[in-house]
Amino acid sequence: MRRTAVALSSVAAAGEAAPNPVTYLTDDEKMLVETVRAFSLTHVVPRSRQMDEVGKMDPVVLKEAFAAGLMGIETPADLEGGGMSFFSSILAIEELARHDPAVSVTVDVQNTLVNNIFFNFANDAQRRKYLPKLAKDTVGCFCLTEAGSGSDAFALNTKAEKKGSKWVINGSKLYITNGGWAGIFLVMATVDPSKGYKGITCFVVDSSETSGVSVVRTENKLGIRASSTAELRFENVEVSEENVIGEVGKGYKIAINILNEGRIGIGAQMLGIAQGSLDIVMPYLFQRKQFGKLIGDFQGMQMQYAECAMELHAARLMVYNASRKKQNNEMFIQDAAMAKYFASVVAEKTASRAVEWAGGVGFMKDFGLERFYRDAKIGAIYEGTSIIQLQTIAKMIKAQYDESSSPSGASS
Repeated sequence: MRRTAVALSSVAAAGEAAPNPVTYLTDDEKMLVETVRAFSLTHVVPRSRQMDEVGKMDPVVLKEAFAAGLMGIETPADLEGGGMSFFSSILAIEELARHDPAVSVTVDVQNTLVNNIFFNFANDAQRRKYLPKLAKDTVGCFCLTEAGSGSDAFALNTKAEKKGSKWVINGSKLYITNGGWAGIFLVMATVDPSKGYKGITCFVVDSSETSGVSVVRTENKLGIRASSTAELRFENVEVSEENVIGEVGKGYKIAINILNEGRIGIGAQMLGIAQGSLDIVMPYLFQRKQFGKLIGDFQGMQMQYAECAMELHAARLMVYNASRKKQNNEMFIQDAAMAKYFASVVAEKTASRAVEWAGGVGFMKDFGLERFYRDAKIGAIYEGTSIIQLQTIAKMIKAQYDESSSPSGASS
């Protein structure tokens, strides 16, 4: 009994210094969100509809994104970046998606995939050479997917052959975000097909230093239309040994790790889409009357938007928690998969419901909701489909209940 009392006393004492909730933002983080909001309202929102219609981002938006420091959020200050945290990147991605998901994914890929590969796997010389470019004026892209390797991500046909002191890369990549305007390409290629995934290596290709990289086509998409999604061809692209990221044959580890981080970024995009949908439709519900009553005051409507708001809050908790665990170097793979899956479900549902709540006007382009509705769908596809997320979650839950991890003394 005394031990119990002491334990409870310790818990009570610890409670006096309880950690902040996962949604707590520091003053600097609040300032970042406000800065991104101002950037969006000034440079993005006035151009969003036209960019969506033509399927191309206005160069001014990219230029201003670099100027605002949004393309190197975590990059150290001495390498021309913002010197902020992974969670800061997540906040920026979410706020951008609240206004224009196509701009958000462009910034997302630059920060959570491209820059983070350099942070986590490159050597110091590579970081100092490429991170300042990526922070100041050069778009990067992550080149993994091929025509024959979607969910089976490592069934690659792109090859890298050693010729003297050079590696020569040949192959094609499909659906590459930022591919159409990238200057730096992180290319996954196999150096030995007989080794399967253990032959995959990550190479950095800088188009200012080598030739042979071409854009075959830019895709015409359902949603996130202003972002660049391209098919790329690599023809006898020569790079040196210094362009290998990490070790030869370890590219699959880089890809797996970075995709887990990237899933949190996709979750943040989905939060922004859901929030942006509510931002448009909720004021309308309390302006329009039917049968002498505001639409938003009908009980049937109240149940629906309360449910969507609740689910959005839950998704935000999941995304923020996963990002904080990643930032603290804790195991986050299951959290990232859950956050990405659930946030994508919430975004699709909220955007769809918002269109319905607005009625006929919600179906019109001028109102702005239909773009969020289209943009939401990609959340169930890229950075691992929803089925892949569920498989990942199931695998990790099974491991938790595996016999080898059973508590001592548990019956078999």
